[in-house]
This record gives sequence, structure tokens and C-alpha cells, in this order.
Amino acid sequence: MLRLLLHWVLNAVALLIVSHFVVGFQVSSVVAALIAVIVIGLFNATLGLLLKIITLPLGILTFGIFFLVINAVILWFSSRFVPGFAVTSFKAAFLGALALAVLHLLFGFLGRSIKTSK
Repeated sequence: MLRLLLHWVLNAVALLIVSHFVVGFQVSSVVAALIAVIVIGLFNATLGLLLKIITLPLGILTFGIFFLVINAVILWFSSRFVPGFAVTSFKAAFLGALALAVLHLLFGFLGRSIKTSK
């Protein structure tokens, strides 16, 4: 349970970081970021999974880069449902998806290095 809470908070922090660096990607508050993470997670688990299964051949052909497009669509779609979270263009959604992927990679490395140092 604690691990789930930590992932939720880290994803919200990642959204807040991305909102400072990507033009057109806006998060108004920490509460909006926490709600946006829940909505993004729900859409990613349902709609995102379906889209990734349908477009799997295209994802394989592009070595997975097309999945960033799907993640951008999920971000853009989620922003329509969460007040205080706005993605103004597809370019902002794509750059936000790319930045979030990099941050999640960094958070994963940090998490592994903390586990191995204990």
C-alpha cells in the first residue's frame, strides 16, 4: 500500500516538473496533479491498453516510439476531464509524454539504487 502511495506521489511530482518545462502543459496545483495522475492511470489502463494492443504492429515497426503518440493522446484526453490540468496542443502532449517517460526512467533508477544500497 505504501509503495502504491509513493508511486502516486512521484507521478504527481513528475507531472508538476513537466509542467514547468513543457510549454502548453499546465498543472495548476498539487491537488490537480494528484487527481490527474489517477485519471491518466485509469485511461492508460483501459483505453491505452486497448490502443496499444490494436497498434502493436506499428509499435514494433517504430521500435516502440509510436507508443509515445498513444501516451500523448492519453495525456491530452485526460486533460479534458481534470480541472487544473491542461494540455493545449498535441505537440505539448507529445513532449510531455516524452518528458514523463524520461522522468519515470530516472525515478526507476533512483528506486533501484536505493534498494541496492540497503
